Amino acid sequence: MNDRDDFRPLTRSRRRATITNAKTETLKLGNGATSEVKSPSGKQEARNLQLKVDNKRKCDRYDQMSCHKMQESMLSSASSFTNYRGILNWCVVMLVLSNARLFLENLLRYGILVDPIQVVSLFLKDPYSWPAACLVIVSNVFILVALYTERKLAMGSISEKLGLMIYIFNLTVILCFPMMVILKLPSITPIGGAFSLGIYTILFLKLYSYKDVNRWCRERMQVKARSLSRSLSCPSTPSMPSNMHVSYPGNLSLRDIYYFVFAPTLCYELNFPRCESIRMGFLLRRLFEMLLLTQLLVGLTQQWMVPIIQSSMKPLQEMNYTKMTERLLRLAVPNHLLWLIFFYSFFHSSMNFVAELLRFGDREFYRDWWNSETITYFWQNWNIPVHKWCLRHFYKPLLRRGAGKLLGQSAVFFASAFFHEYLVSVPLRMFRLWAFMGMMAQIPLAWFVGRFLRGNYGNAVVWLSLIIGQPIAVLMYVHDYYVTHNSPADAEAL
Repeated sequence: MNDRDDFRPLTRSRRRATITNAKTETLKLGNGATSEVKSPSGKQEARNLQLKVDNKRKCDRYDQMSCHKMQESMLSSASSFTNYRGILNWCVVMLVLSNARLFLENLLRYGILVDPIQVVSLFLKDPYSWPAACLVIVSNVFILVALYTERKLAMGSISEKLGLMIYIFNLTVILCFPMMVILKLPSITPIGGAFSLGIYTILFLKLYSYKDVNRWCRERMQVKARSLSRSLSCPSTPSMPSNMHVSYPGNLSLRDIYYFVFAPTLCYELNFPRCESIRMGFLLRRLFEMLLLTQLLVGLTQQWMVPIIQSSMKPLQEMNYTKMTERLLRLAVPNHLLWLIFFYSFFHSSMNFVAELLRFGDREFYRDWWNSETITYFWQNWNIPVHKWCLRHFYKPLLRRGAGKLLGQSAVFFASAFFHEYLVSVPLRMFRLWAFMGMMAQIPLAWFVGRFLRGNYGNAVVWLSLIIGQPIAVLMYVHDYYVTHNSPADAEAL
């Protein structure tokens, strides 16, 4: 019954074909559907259609068996592949193995040289050399002078010109006073001197910012401006509850200025972003890192750095360039490792510890400097507190006075070179300008890398300058220090 019903449309079509003097046939396609084809040419067309269906089946089957397509090699720059985690892990394993070999070789050659008692005795053997505590205590005088000057300026007791002269004198003494004390007192060790000068340099930058921001606030009050841009650090809308918001001159208090002195920033604001509470777990982790990494720095310096430096003195005196290059490459690895440990210990562990203790909200102490493709990007991102200070209080004021960008950048590098030399030459009590020339050399290097090298090549040059540049300066200063402070016989024995 069903079969008869199925063939009924075909019977009708044949009858119609008889009337029209044409014939049709039904073709069953591969997918089970039917198609009517006219005759006599219908048979040929049916065959062609069946061939097409068969060819399509063959093509589908061929595509399933195909194993080639248009694609690039994974290591090609045209490839979109980006997951190189395995290669990174391999590099880390190779780095650990190579340094383990060097460390084992060092132990076999020199034995165990780590002596924590020697470091402690270096600071305790003389009150003046522990780390120049007297200089650190005296620095409070300059803080109080700045606060007293600002209060007088706020009340109008002294003129802006007189206040500026007091600040110039105060800031000049901050830089000159510790330098004179260190040069006059031989009992202050180079480590203690460097620590004291670091404190005074930070204080100089902080009080300079303190002066500028309070002056901006006085100018705002004088012109009765309705609002002040955020860059002047006096936001018109408080970023915290009104009972905690401070307005000028209510910020001129001992509590406010000492909070700024201890805060991990160089740029003053009337209202810093504050956290709600102290996270004890976070605080203890940072404290543990500080203690551990400090011991690691001291141990690696005694065990790894000192023997290499001592063995480098004779090739430097004889000007044996082959041995000098070999010593430089030997020194590059431990020196760079110590620099990385110092960076993490200071900019992450220590500054986060202080920020958490003071509930200081802005924790951007560094950015991704390790991805730097230019020298300029590195110096802008590895030390954010200094970069913000230079941008806010030095670079932008120069631009507002009509200086060009190139001149402004060169002036920033010059100031940075001055402070680098100040922090190295004064504690060592000798002036060789190696640090100054190294920083000034960054200007042509930054131009060359920015002009001709970008991407991975630029990043490689940045890393190379960090790994090779610092050991060169270390060798120069250590050599000159030993030659200056030791007799020729002692220097020859090294």
